Amino acid sequence: MRFLKLRTKLLVQAAVLMVGATACRLDMHDAPRYDALEPSSLFDNGAAARLPVDGTIARGELRDGQEAFYTGFGSAGFVQGLPPGLTLSKELLERGRERFEIYCTPCHGYTGQGDGMIVKRGFRKPPTFHNTRNKEEGLGRIYFVITNGYGQMFSYAHAVKPKDRWAIAAYIRALQLSHDAPLSAVPVDKRTSLEEVPQ
Repeated sequence: MRFLKLRTKLLVQAAVLMVGATACRLDMHDAPRYDALEPSSLFDNGAAARLPVDGTIARGELRDGQEAFYTGFGSAGFVQGLPPGLTLSKELLERGRERFEIYCTPCHGYTGQGDGMIVKRGFRKPPTFHNTRNKEEGLGRIYFVITNGYGQMFSYAHAVKPKDRWAIAAYIRALQLSHDAPLSAVPVDKRTSLEEVPQ
């Protein structure tokens, strides 16, 4: 019995010693690295952050004359429609709807009225997509706002690829067109399904 107590005591002490010995190694926690914007004595300008090498372009950033696609601007301001290389299609609108529902509905709501879930919980209400100003401006402005943010809305450039931003812009324009569309604009064979939707 005494042997078992001694053995248990030694095992517990060995376990504590092993845990203590491994806890002292903080190399992985305190790795030699620079934090963002931290100064450095290694480089002549004293900054740890390095500028890209002249003449290089980051992967996925080659614009190759497609400024309207990446900025939303044409020669006369915001582009009105889709930029060259994109065609309005059912697939593009479906992709736009999918991305809109993921990234935009929390604030803007499913219909673009600015009544999303976080607005209902106290976040400041964004303007509706259905006001005159938003309806008259080109798709390039919608793309620009998604890319750069506006007012309290932050940029989604980090989360939504350029082509998907254009798809969202096209879907928002479809929402705007459908908002004031008369029933006569709907094909006759589709009207019955609309009339069955509860108001």
